[in-house]
Amino acid sequence: MPDTSKMPPPPPFKAGGSIAPPPMKAPTGPAKDLNIDIPVIALTAKDFSSDQDVRWCPGCGDYSILAQVQRTMPDLHVSRHQTVFVAGIGCSSRFPYYMNTYGFHGIHGRAPAIASGVKAANPELNVWVATGDGDGLSIGGNHTLHLLRRNFNINVLLFNNRIYGLTKGQYSPTSEHGKKTKSTPYGSIDHPLNPVLFALGCEATFVARSIDRDPKHMQEVIKRAAAHHGTSFMEIYQNCNIFNDGAFLDLTEKDVKDDHLVVLTHGEPLIFGKNKDKAIVLEGFNPRVVNVADTTPDQIVRHDEKNPILASILAKMSDMEGFPTPIGIFLSVDRATYEDEMTDQIKTAREKSTGDLKKLLNSGNTWQVN
Repeated sequence: MPDTSKMPPPPPFKAGGSIAPPPMKAPTGPAKDLNIDIPVIALTAKDFSSDQDVRWCPGCGDYSILAQVQRTMPDLHVSRHQTVFVAGIGCSSRFPYYMNTYGFHGIHGRAPAIASGVKAANPELNVWVATGDGDGLSIGGNHTLHLLRRNFNINVLLFNNRIYGLTKGQYSPTSEHGKKTKSTPYGSIDHPLNPVLFALGCEATFVARSIDRDPKHMQEVIKRAAAHHGTSFMEIYQNCNIFNDGAFLDLTEKDVKDDHLVVLTHGEPLIFGKNKDKAIVLEGFNPRVVNVADTTPDQIVRHDEKNPILASILAKMSDMEGFPTPIGIFLSVDRATYEDEMTDQIKTAREKSTGDLKKLLNSGNTWQVN
């Protein structure tokens, strides 16, 4: 294996709207094939920040998401030249420009398809998708579905602000029923899509939710998503302070958030409230909020991120009046990834035969055109 620290960086590749980073620092860890040690160079959040001006509206929740991703990246111990961010169209899709890694700015809704191709062509890359509730769940819903079910080892960050921000305030697939916007002046009559339920329905192997105003929690979930071998889907509640300001106030304001949020921690009881005096119990498959004083510890639901049925019950709670909104990891299970099975299949086929392209092209029904 060549010593990549002594090789020049790959040339910038501009086709298709991709963005190439500047030269990278030497990779960390031992170069075992050459029996030498490459000095470990610790990366920082600043190393993952590009030289591009960040052009989101002042106060946008996207700034927090960008900051937490950049702060988390050094802890993943993956070189920048091995990392790719792919995006479609929307406010969230500016993300690749602001990450000092490789990136690809695609067309509306197609980021999952592009990312799948990147991962299939080079399974060693650390691939991320930055998308929004419009880009990823409307025009791109079909592509998101197939990425999740195929289980490529790709991380999806879905920014959910319940509005189309880049096109100036139309309702989105996640906008609440009755939402008045420029495209629904009398109120939306659509039933809103629940991104976590959608991902679980697609049988994603890792499904989580965080919120822009809880940086510590978001960083923890990003790290777990990155460590998962398979497609990780992370919904992030993100405030659009221009076209949908205050959409998540109940979940972010200090005086009320504890009564409206329940944090999912594997193996821990689902207890919430400002005084930790409320809990979730199950009656069959139906959740119920009770006072901790009125129940026993064994009746309180303990979170199990390996249980897809429980994950679905908890995901639905965010749509139910009187229930807290769960944040954290709903589900984390193992399943073979698409690229691993694809690589094994190609290896098996090559072991059977090297193939003859000329013979293949001239087999079957052929025509000669004069």
